[in-house]
Amino acid sequence: MKKYHICLIMLFVIICIKLTNIINKHDYYKELLINRTQITVLGATAPRGRILDTNGKVLVDNRAIKAIYYTKLKGITLEDETLIADTLSRIIDVPEASIDMQKKYYLLVNNTNNLITDEEKEMLQKRKITNKELYNIKLSRITNDMLDILNKKAVYIYYLMQDGYLNQKKLITNRISEESYAKIVELDLLGITGELTWERYYPYGDTLKEIFGKVGNIPKEEKEYYLNQGYELNDLVGISYLEKEYDEYLKGEKAIYKVDKNWKLVKIKEEKKGNDLVLAIDIDLQLYIKNIIKEIITKGKKYAKTDYYNETYALVGNPNNGEIISLVGVRLNSDGTFRDVSLNNINKSWTMGSAVKGATISVGYKYNLIEPGKYIWDSCVKLEYVPLKCSHKRLGKINDLTALQESSNYYQYLIAIALTGNVYKPNMHLDVTFDDFNRYRELLKSYGLGTLTEIDIPGEKIGIIGNKIAPDLLLNLAIGQYDTYTPIEMLQYINSIASGKRMALSLMRNITSKEDILIEHEFKVLNEVPLENNHLERIREGLKLVLSKGTGRYYVPQNEKYAGKTGTSESFLDTNNDGVIDTSTITKTFVGYFPYDNPKYSIVVVAPNIAVKNNNNAPIYTGASKITKKITSYLVENY
Repeated sequence: MKKYHICLIMLFVIICIKLTNIINKHDYYKELLINRTQITVLGATAPRGRILDTNGKVLVDNRAIKAIYYTKLKGITLEDETLIADTLSRIIDVPEASIDMQKKYYLLVNNTNNLITDEEKEMLQKRKITNKELYNIKLSRITNDMLDILNKKAVYIYYLMQDGYLNQKKLITNRISEESYAKIVELDLLGITGELTWERYYPYGDTLKEIFGKVGNIPKEEKEYYLNQGYELNDLVGISYLEKEYDEYLKGEKAIYKVDKNWKLVKIKEEKKGNDLVLAIDIDLQLYIKNIIKEIITKGKKYAKTDYYNETYALVGNPNNGEIISLVGVRLNSDGTFRDVSLNNINKSWTMGSAVKGATISVGYKYNLIEPGKYIWDSCVKLEYVPLKCSHKRLGKINDLTALQESSNYYQYLIAIALTGNVYKPNMHLDVTFDDFNRYRELLKSYGLGTLTEIDIPGEKIGIIGNKIAPDLLLNLAIGQYDTYTPIEMLQYINSIASGKRMALSLMRNITSKEDILIEHEFKVLNEVPLENNHLERIREGLKLVLSKGTGRYYVPQNEKYAGKTGTSESFLDTNNDGVIDTSTITKTFVGYFPYDNPKYSIVVVAPNIAVKNNNNAPIYTGASKITKKITSYLVENY
């Protein structure tokens, strides 16, 4: 018995200690109870971070919109919801509910047993028909006269209120006048809140708008990913391009509401704006180039053979870190207006012609197929069953440098033939293999041609890689007339020559929160250019000669330190969409960098279909060289 009494005393002491502890920590336990039982609701949206240019000019901002939301809370009855819907329908303008919605609503709020027969009721009891079948029978017997009694706009609002999950906000309207907004908020209806929501605003109109991307609802196919990342199904997210790439930084933090004892929502935490994305883009340069292209295209339409010239692309980058300073694409519409098509820089491709010879001549250096400095006479190549293939004109005595300077096709043809293990002879039979094409393409990839640049925009596409092999196609590949490349690939290619490294391209410069930099762009080297330094220097020297003495001397201001390469290629069009190629056109290209002894800027210009090709040697519109000249002059004068 003594042990029993001792145990009781010890138990009593422990209980007393616990009670004392609870009394002393009353506030702590009270807060814990509230936290565990209080229902909280997230706000609908939070303002996203802005997108700025390199100088802090706002490219994408938020515009506040007043919106009405409904949250379906416990304790709200069907009668409450129908009354709320009816009240709102007399204040805001919404569409009328569909007939299907009206019939379902009619069944919901009315006793409709009179719509079925006693026999049908008995069949239900005997399980000869299901509840669903009986429900459909009722629906089929509702007449238009019955529906006339309904407030059809209230029905529409009611179904907006049912969309989604319990405790999830449903948007009723975000197009509402100040007066109506104030009236609804003042009514203080159960579950109804008036809030600011946000939409994207573009101060520079359509400039780069496609590149920025869109914000919208979570795509169904990505639902699991976003839920695992802590998103809610009704969240707005970046669904394309930069908005998607940097969504985790741009998205804000929603406000938090608590549900009080009267089932009203009370805000307990304010929303927080997302971080700002600062781009390397210089919007002043972007707009300057865009206007120049519009001007040149407009003038070009007055010239002969420019029937299909309606778009041009131009890029400026930093060859030292892969940043993109401008990314311009302009297209002339059939109605005479212009449209920003900058996104085509990353997902549309063309044959670029001789502009790629800075990379294709590398095959000669890498495989010891040419002797640097050795002169030969420019000529033509005639293979068995292949028409005569020549340079754009007879160039006389050339070596590796002057072959670039004067854009000799013959020099590149000899390299391609030598790569197959043969020495050129007139009318020779030439066997080629996939390995011959692959050796070219692997080297071209090391510059960025025929591969992803890893630019920070989702959805990048590479150009078309030819899948046929033939002797003339190998020769065409060597002069940029077979595979196609995107303008952004061309930018990475010329960057690689200028720096000796292939670097991932980036639009992002940094991400900031207020004035603090959270993340800075760190350039990523994808590979070194696989050439001996002396060979790469000879390519650079050849590109200097192109713009000082060669084919590109009219593309840049003279006596300035530019290096680069021009290109001319032939394209084939189906002009009437009948599935038959019926027109041949000329595309003009340019790649370059400045200054050549300490590169700071790289430039790409692509003018597709600038002239219709014909056999009368009529002059080609010089719009591409004019655009390039203005851009390169602007860089000299302003940077």
